[in-house]
Amino acid sequence: MNDLIKRCTAAVAWLSLALTAFAVPGAVTDVSDSTPPAMEPVKVLSPDGTIEATIQVDGPLRYSVTVDGQPTISDARLGLKLHEGTTFGADVELLNSASRGEDSTWENPLGKQREVRNQYRESTLLLRERSVKDRTFQLIVRVFDDGVAFRYVLLSQPGMRDFVLDEDLTEFRFPSDATCYAGEHENGMRSSQEWEFRQQRLSEITPDAVKGLPVLVETPAAWVAIAEADLLDWSGMWIAGKPPEDASETVAAGASMPDGESSAREPLSAVTLVAKLAPRLDGEGLVKAETPHHSSWRVLMIGRQPGRLIESDIIRNLSTPSKLADSSWVQPGMMAWDHWWSGDTIMDTATIKSYIQLAADMDWEYQLIDWQWYGEPNKPEADITTVIPALDMDEVRRFAAEKGVRLWLWLHSNDVDRDDAYKKAFPLYEKWGIAGVKIDFMDRDDQEMVNWYEKITAAAAEHHLMVNFHGAFKTCGFDRTYPNQVTREGILGNEYNKWSDRVTPEHKLTLPFTRYLEGPADFTPGGFLNRQPAQFKTNVKPTQVQGTRAGELALFVCYDSPVCCVCEHPDNLRGQPGADLLKIVPTVWDETHVLDGAVGEHLVMARRSGDQWYLGAMTNRQPRAIPVKLDFLDRGRWKLKLWHDADDSGENAEHLAVDEKIVSAGDTITLELAPAGGCVGVFERE
Repeated sequence: MNDLIKRCTAAVAWLSLALTAFAVPGAVTDVSDSTPPAMEPVKVLSPDGTIEATIQVDGPLRYSVTVDGQPTISDARLGLKLHEGTTFGADVELLNSASRGEDSTWENPLGKQREVRNQYRESTLLLRERSVKDRTFQLIVRVFDDGVAFRYVLLSQPGMRDFVLDEDLTEFRFPSDATCYAGEHENGMRSSQEWEFRQQRLSEITPDAVKGLPVLVETPAAWVAIAEADLLDWSGMWIAGKPPEDASETVAAGASMPDGESSAREPLSAVTLVAKLAPRLDGEGLVKAETPHHSSWRVLMIGRQPGRLIESDIIRNLSTPSKLADSSWVQPGMMAWDHWWSGDTIMDTATIKSYIQLAADMDWEYQLIDWQWYGEPNKPEADITTVIPALDMDEVRRFAAEKGVRLWLWLHSNDVDRDDAYKKAFPLYEKWGIAGVKIDFMDRDDQEMVNWYEKITAAAAEHHLMVNFHGAFKTCGFDRTYPNQVTREGILGNEYNKWSDRVTPEHKLTLPFTRYLEGPADFTPGGFLNRQPAQFKTNVKPTQVQGTRAGELALFVCYDSPVCCVCEHPDNLRGQPGADLLKIVPTVWDETHVLDGAVGEHLVMARRSGDQWYLGAMTNRQPRAIPVKLDFLDRGRWKLKLWHDADDSGENAEHLAVDEKIVSAGDTITLELAPAGGCVGVFERE
């Protein structure tokens, strides 16, 4: 009887999936069910009609994407290969399709747009795999005005109550050998995902490469970023090249190009990239789960200019809405940081109080107590509930409360995980009044680790703790599903200035078009020992940063992190030119507009917070004069305060000038940016 009940339940679940296809709530229009002729491909148009996805549903499962009628992805493979032999997508026929549309809005108080529009058209395809026992699965395709996304659904059916995934067969076949930007780590998938996104040709991504997402591609039709969303109970996706099936079809993988010639060469024939998933550590394939079960979304973010990708909320729109019944206690803000970056690690009461005082003086909400507060981490005896004798936690907590500053605590992930230590620690932290935890050194995105992130974040939420993951993988919209995970690392940020010269002006101007597309990142801006690249030195105390003071200030406007951790030591920050901006700059926004920008070259953004507008601009080593039309302002007169490069910032990068003037919406101002420079403007109604 129990077996019969289970079979009936599975049958109902299968039917429900086939009909609803994991439909999300919202305003639904144009719903229809139909079974097109077997040979007819399924086409899904964006709401504005400019982007079209076509799915071949008779034979090998393949897809194409056009933008404004131009091929962007051409005849690329789709499918999954299971451990027991089934290959979904090898030889399919369409059993049923369900089409729907949505046009709704939701509020995001922790993002780049407070009111987020979620508009798309969707088709859910119920497919039979002819090659193995007539098994069925679903492919869900959504097309937005700013991208295309698809995910696989493995259905519960006889002989497949659970599964082990051996290979993701998804391909991204670009019609030409376009320029792209992709990140690679020497340790492959075992990685903290801290890398540059190096400019290269698609054909330079070899079959043995491991490229992290997003991969940004400049196609003839549009800029396309291969990304991922709603990564829950699945394995993180990476990208590699596909060996050419025919020498005349693709450029030889990894073909060398003389220096300076790659951007000038004529585009060659099609190049195919393939999905790779991080394997489970237990050896059970890539993904192991019970059915029904769906993959994360494979996303093609699309923009005619690269700045449109920065404005896009497609990753969050595709992600599971908040699982927290109440997240009003999650509050954005600025945070001081007692870190080894700005000197030596000193963990005692007086040092921590000095940083709390800095936070209070700057009107910042938070102070992070970093590593060694509970002794040497990542040891069998490490105890995340015990404070070292040199740090009087009771006094620190009292002082912080007196100053109106809330505390965060750093934790090593192994110490959190060992014997489920978090189950004892998190209630204690709540009792202490701790605001959040920074958890470090996961360095993986396999399914087991992805699930660990969710387990820990959910447990933290139960005790009103925010979370900042370091040594982490890309965000993937997780900040919508669990708003208490307010930021994470997974970025080559300011800490690298301590020992390397990798945080160049060009790197800082590539990140908004790459890593930040996947969500907030804890770059830790705010270094005030500013140097031009030629004058920059590593392994010195205090730590220096490349770029001008104004260029560093611009990071606070151009980068996203709802809780923004400032890297600098109190002695190097207090009373310095530009420190006054850090007392007022928001960390979340009501509107975001990219006014101008080119990958690795320059960026100009306008962002609104309440009744104020902020303008941020950055440039690489090339000085620029950028005209900016102020048509984002409402009518009337506005008072502009502008922090900008001084006349000699090209030689003395710490030098900063501040101007004030009255402007109107019809005006155009010219931003004069020094090499590696920038500016920040604040507009208030007169």
